[in-house]
Amino acid sequence: MKTRKLVCLVALVLGAAAGPLPAETPTEVAQAEYDEVMTLEPNLENGRQVYLTCAVCHRPEGWGTYDGGYPQIAGQLRTVIIKQLADIRARNRDNPLMYPFSVPRFLGGPQQIADVAAYVAQLPMTPRNGVGPGNDLELGKQLYADNCVKCHGKNGEGDSKDHMPAIAGQHFNYLMRQFDLIRTNRRKNADSKMVKQIEGFTLREETAVLDYTSRLRPPPEKLAQEGWTNPDFPRYVRDSMVQGPPPPAIAPMPEPPPMPAMPEPPPMPARPQRPRMPQSPVPPAMPTPMQ
Repeated sequence: MKTRKLVCLVALVLGAAAGPLPAETPTEVAQAEYDEVMTLEPNLENGRQVYLTCAVCHRPEGWGTYDGGYPQIAGQLRTVIIKQLADIRARNRDNPLMYPFSVPRFLGGPQQIADVAAYVAQLPMTPRNGVGPGNDLELGKQLYADNCVKCHGKNGEGDSKDHMPAIAGQHFNYLMRQFDLIRTNRRKNADSKMVKQIEGFTLREETAVLDYTSRLRPPPEKLAQEGWTNPDFPRYVRDSMVQGPPPPAIAPMPEPPPMPAMPEPPPMPARPQRPRMPQSPVPPAMPTPMQ
């Protein structure tokens, strides 16, 4: 018993001398890295170099994919980018696709997070993100006002201080997927108040509110000009899934080939004259009867 107490005392003394004990839970690990990153001065040029890792999925412009397979991260709040990267690295948010690219061996340490977050935050956003079907927008507008404005802002601008993500201009299909992950408690770093708030949403309500959200427009100064490409990646091959395919042009129907001229039909042969029937002889007059 005395030995056990001595070990505990030594550990306590060493801990006090060495500083605070290291973080243990994924939440604590992520928070510690977030706090460290926020003390650093970002370097945009280095952020451009670090972003080479991110461009593979999020594309050079940071617009993700039109179908929502990858989110638009261009123009996202810097604090949100830092928090999500820290959470993914610490396994405080499950993201199997992104995790291998976020680990220090690929992405770097806290300074690299500070740099790439600043680079991404200043990228202009796509003017044509993926939107929903547009069938229930009045319901979506009311649901957004009742449930989303307090945290994400009237225009979906987010909150940098509380690292609430900006959701205006985000792809509809990505919003749908994250909404389902949050509601079913599969996104570990989700706000607990949001989980409770949306747990009773029907599919119609979910589709309506996220359709409305996907149509919220970021400020004009945050949007790229139509046709803009990131000059930092001049040799990158783009595809239509980034900005969304333009409506397909309907090709005009080809003119049918002219019908060949029909030959004139041969003249009908003249009908032969039918032989005239012989006239019957006039019968002889009947004799007048005797008076």
